[in-house]
Amino acid sequence: MDAIEPEQPTNTATIQCHCGAVTMELVGDPVVCLYCHCDDCQAVHGAAYLPAAMYRTARTRIVAGQPSTWKRRTTARATCRDCGARIFAEPAGLGVRSVTAYLLPKGVFQPAFHVQCQHALLPVKDELPHFKDYPAMLGGSDEKVSW
Repeated sequence: MDAIEPEQPTNTATIQCHCGAVTMELVGDPVVCLYCHCDDCQAVHGAAYLPAAMYRTARTRIVAGQPSTWKRRTTARATCRDCGARIFAEPAGLGVRSVTAYLLPKGVFQPAFHVQCQHALLPVKDELPHFKDYPAMLGGSDEKVSW
């Protein structure tokens, strides 16, 4: 018997930077949505933490424009050359693009947990799990912090 092919996602979202110079297509649902508290995201975004939606890299593509790619330390990042909007990051070894959630259509961002809470500037008290580094599904220790 032939292997059953996984169902192909039917939902596609198109996102743009603030000025519209870069357009990106996202196919299917995110692998996971989360809040990242790492010191790298804090420095890059000028925020205490970042809402992000992770999509398999193969399910994303730039359809218009040419973002600037760069690294602060080890994570490759894509930014609009014109307006400076942070579009996505590519954490090493995960095969995902971590899309900046404020660019997503309403209702897509459904956070499951917080990561890298060891770097949190202040406790964030909500009903979500708070991982010291990462959950096991992202190669982490699964260790949580309690606030």
